[in-house]
Amino acid sequence: MSPLQELIAAVPQTGRVRWIGVRPEHRGEMIELEAVEARREAGLTGDHARPGPRNARQVTLIQWEHLPVVSSLLGRTAENAITPQDLRRNIVISGINLFSLKNRRFRLGQAILETTGWCQPCARLEQRLGLGTFQAVRGHGGITARVLQSGIIRLDDELHIEPLEPVMQD
Repeated sequence: MSPLQELIAAVPQTGRVRWIGVRPEHRGEMIELEAVEARREAGLTGDHARPGPRNARQVTLIQWEHLPVVSSLLGRTAENAITPQDLRRNIVISGINLFSLKNRRFRLGQAILETTGWCQPCARLEQRLGLGTFQAVRGHGGITARVLQSGIIRLDDELHIEPLEPVMQD
């Protein structure tokens, strides 16, 4: 393993679940939860995400630390700060850089998820939250994931990165 590969593989931080939410219907309002069932290849119980192994966007996660950044970029004060519901992600995680989960599997509570990509902002955010939202969220939109192992995810559960599987050499 090269020194850069070693740095990428070593992630000493653990994350923590700070907020959980689902949308029962497309474009519906977010419902805040204390716990949710993550279902293998189906996403979160009660969320409208399309199930199936090809759906790379079964679960969306965003970094807690990015909420004040987005608020600041939009010129919002503490009284009208951006909330997890505003950005419409399922799970908000603190304490770990979500980009360090690229190409990784991770455990949240009893569930194991796998990162499938970056969660880019959509034009609807601009419509919902006002001019400049799209640009403010770029680079801060979080990640998408799919559920590999079913289980319950609760507020305050830790996020642990699963070990990288060793590469077999001929």
